[in-house]
Amino acid sequence: MTGAQQDVAPFEESLPALPTVMLGGLPITVIDRRSAALLMMAAARGHLAGSRPYYFTSANGDVIAQARADVEISALFRTADQIFADGQPLVFASRLLCNVHLPERVATTDLFHDVANLAEDEGTTFYLFGSTEAENSKAVAAIRAKYPRLRIAGHCHGYLSGEALERKLDEINALAPGILWLGLGVPREQIFVRDFASRLSNVGVIKTSGGLFDHLAGKVRRAPLWLQKAGFEWLWRMAMEPRRLFWRYFTTSPKAIYAILRYSR
Repeated sequence: MTGAQQDVAPFEESLPALPTVMLGGLPITVIDRRSAALLMMAAARGHLAGSRPYYFTSANGDVIAQARADVEISALFRTADQIFADGQPLVFASRLLCNVHLPERVATTDLFHDVANLAEDEGTTFYLFGSTEAENSKAVAAIRAKYPRLRIAGHCHGYLSGEALERKLDEINALAPGILWLGLGVPREQIFVRDFASRLSNVGVIKTSGGLFDHLAGKVRRAPLWLQKAGFEWLWRMAMEPRRLFWRYFTTSPKAIYAILRYSR
């Protein structure tokens, strides 16, 4: 597959081979948003009941910094079937440092809507797991208002443990959603996939989603489009949540820049 938009044919047992580019030491799938949405839908259709769900995740500068600092986090990402570029700086870096260029950013906050539009037509079911109870419920209400024909099999906040989590895993598997959107943040959602994906053999696709539900709920506003395309949405986010994000970006950005310059090809 090239960077151009392409339909992804249905498949069974394995994903189609897609090109990747090494950025900061992680293999990033060379794909555009439309093709990524089609791929997720094809994976949901092609999943064989009783086998592990397909595992799609995303990377940005913060993820690359964490993966370089912690080999366990790096390993968690490398087990993914696909890693999408959820950061415009990765697109810019691929054009400067790599032989193959990423066609565009595949931000989960945009990808969700691409997939939801397709899922409305195909009847693919969603389950939303993550965020707080209040924000999760607000996100589901917003989704139902925007996509009235979308089938939401269920939803739950992401603060379960022990027997409550065990019961929830059984419930999700029984509901057998085509796509499980997992919004627990890095690396909790990657650890969740490692520990529990085998328990969810009726789920088609797990897509890690970071702060997606907070965006859907209206808690966090997106940056203007021109700022997103310029690669500075991180600056907008820091301005929106300075207490939470300033120190993170201050400490991780230099590490991410070094890793991208040193471990990209």
